[in-house]
Amino acid sequence: MALHWALEALCLLPLLNPKDPACANVTAMPITSATLDWLNRRWFYAAGAFRKPEYKQEVQALQADFFEFNTHPREDTVTLQEHMTVHDHCIQNSTLLTVQRNNGTLARTVKNELHLAHLLLLRDPHSFMLGFYLNDEQNVGLALHTDKPEATPEQLDEFREAIKCVGLSTSEILYVDWKKNKCELPEQQETKGKET
Repeated sequence: MALHWALEALCLLPLLNPKDPACANVTAMPITSATLDWLNRRWFYAAGAFRKPEYKQEVQALQADFFEFNTHPREDTVTLQEHMTVHDHCIQNSTLLTVQRNNGTLARTVKNELHLAHLLLLRDPHSFMLGFYLNDEQNVGLALHTDKPEATPEQLDEFREAIKCVGLSTSEILYVDWKKNKCELPEQQETKGKET
C-alpha cells in the first residue's frame, strides 16, 4: 500500500513544478564578479523580439550592431561602447550601465527614464540574452548577443526556445545582417592607420 502511494506521489511531481526545463535560461540570476569578468569583451547583437513600441521601432531600424563591455566590478558599473548601423550609417555612442547584482539586471537612464535589462545566461558560453519586461506581456522583449558576428544555429535555436517561454512568437524575431555593417571594428581602424 505504501508503495502505491509513493508511486502516485511521484507521478504528481511534474505537476508541482510545471516549468519547462528549456525555460530555465529565462530566469535572471544574481550577477557575480566572475560574470562581469566574463562579459568584459566585444559582443554582437544577433536578433531580438520586442513588444514595447519604442524598443521594437529601434530594432526595426537596426541593420547591424556590436559593442564592447568594459566592466568595473568594484563600482558595479559597465561602460558600454556601441557601434550601430542604422539606415546605412554608423552611429557610435558610449553609456554607463549600473549593475544590480541581486536581481541580475543592468540599468541605464535615457532622457530621465530608467531602462532595466535582465542578464540571462545561456547554455552556450559564447552568447547571452537581455530580457526586458519579462512579466509584462504587452512590453516583453528578448535580445540575443553572441561573441561572433554570425550566431550559430544552436544559439538561434536556444533563443527561439526562450522566445516561446516568454510568450513571444518566433515570427516576431527581427534579425540583423552583419553584411550591412558600416562601422569598422577597432582592429580594422588600426590596420588602416598602419597602411597610411
